[in-house]
Amino acid sequence: MEFLTILYVVTMLYLCFMIWKLFDQRRDQECYILDYECYKPSDDRKLGTDCCGKIIGRNEKLGLNEYKFLLKAIVSSGIGEETYAPRNVIEGREANPTLKDGITEMEEFFQDSITKLLAKTGISSSQIDVLVVNVSMFSTLPSLTSRIINHYKMRQDIKSFNLTGMGCSASLISLDIIRSIFKSQKNKCALLVTSESLSPNWYSGNDRSMILANCLFRAGGCVILLTNKRSLKHRAILRLKCLVRTHHGAREDAFSCCNQKEDEQGRLGFYLGKNLPKAATRAFVDNLRVLSPKVLPTRELLRFMIVSLIKKLKKNSSPKSASVGFTKSPLNFKTGVDHFCLHPGGKAVIDGIGLSLDLCEYDLEPARMTLHRFGNTSASSLWYVLGYMEAKKRLKKGDRVLMISFGAGFKCNSCLWEVMGDLGDRNAWDDCIDNYPPESLANPFMEKFGWINNVEDASTFKISDFLK
Repeated sequence: MEFLTILYVVTMLYLCFMIWKLFDQRRDQECYILDYECYKPSDDRKLGTDCCGKIIGRNEKLGLNEYKFLLKAIVSSGIGEETYAPRNVIEGREANPTLKDGITEMEEFFQDSITKLLAKTGISSSQIDVLVVNVSMFSTLPSLTSRIINHYKMRQDIKSFNLTGMGCSASLISLDIIRSIFKSQKNKCALLVTSESLSPNWYSGNDRSMILANCLFRAGGCVILLTNKRSLKHRAILRLKCLVRTHHGAREDAFSCCNQKEDEQGRLGFYLGKNLPKAATRAFVDNLRVLSPKVLPTRELLRFMIVSLIKKLKKNSSPKSASVGFTKSPLNFKTGVDHFCLHPGGKAVIDGIGLSLDLCEYDLEPARMTLHRFGNTSASSLWYVLGYMEAKKRLKKGDRVLMISFGAGFKCNSCLWEVMGDLGDRNAWDDCIDNYPPESLANPFMEKFGWINNVEDASTFKISDFLK
């Protein structure tokens, strides 16, 4: 009897130990953001109305119809006058970019933002265990990760990953890599560097499906410092709750809807197809199907199941919509999410996600204002949206922030963050946050160049007239 008692006690102690060990191990697998730094280029790289007019006017391959198309695209894009372009575009060398242009653009971003982030957090470059860089349309030898490691003299055992071709959704893919490492290794610090290089990718032809990218994409970038160290938990600003990745690359229409290619004259550019909205919608719906049970409360999921069952029993025979755009989700995501950090890929993207998730203008404001102030900076765009929320002091301890991004391939990635403390840093928005939202997002391009719409005879139109 005494032996059985001892055996029982030992068994219970062992089970308690194993449960504690499992719980303790899970604590070491958390993914925290210590801080992040969004890049703000110098003012001499701003794309105001006059500067845009000169850039467009330099493209001698454009005709009257292309000018009218560009005018309509720019005015309706939702982009303002303070976005940034690479130096070679500002200096008029966009038609003949060099390797040095791309490297210089990236190094200016790296050296400014990484230095500021390390100084702000008090973490030295020698403490970085993992480095992940994503720049989709620019690859060098040595790699961009090697250039950063060399500049900051990082450790020789650092784990580095250099991602290309991942598109606007690349920062969440990079985050997934870091999360996977954190699950298997304790006490690590990771640096995530996300940007896009426009210097060698500015399209100088006249294909409308490729000109459009020049109207949307702008220079920018962000660096994020992450950790799974328990000792740094009290300094963290965000904790990753879940991450969902959806890839429709097996579908031919999704695969080909946006890609980097050459036009008929051999000029390199980024193609945006007419079937892009349809591909985005499918990827978005599939992503939400997996994400919903992870972020929504049980009562909302039950409500959805009951409503769906009632509709099925009624056998509603109303005709289905033939629309290929975003449609309203039957789930109320506001029951599990406090803030929506949406990829500002364009006005249509923001409107579409807003319609699908039944979001109000307050929810869409951060994405709209980011598009207006910084444009679509590709994979780094999400972090400018987050920066807007923080600068507006919207983020309070315990709030849940949902990030949604899209990328070529075609991909839709999303993740949910928990705010670890009240946030209110003004960051890259410091010089203008008090002016947002403005009374009007009207683009002055129409006021200056709207007369083009009145020109009917192409033979009477001259580029010199456009530049006046």
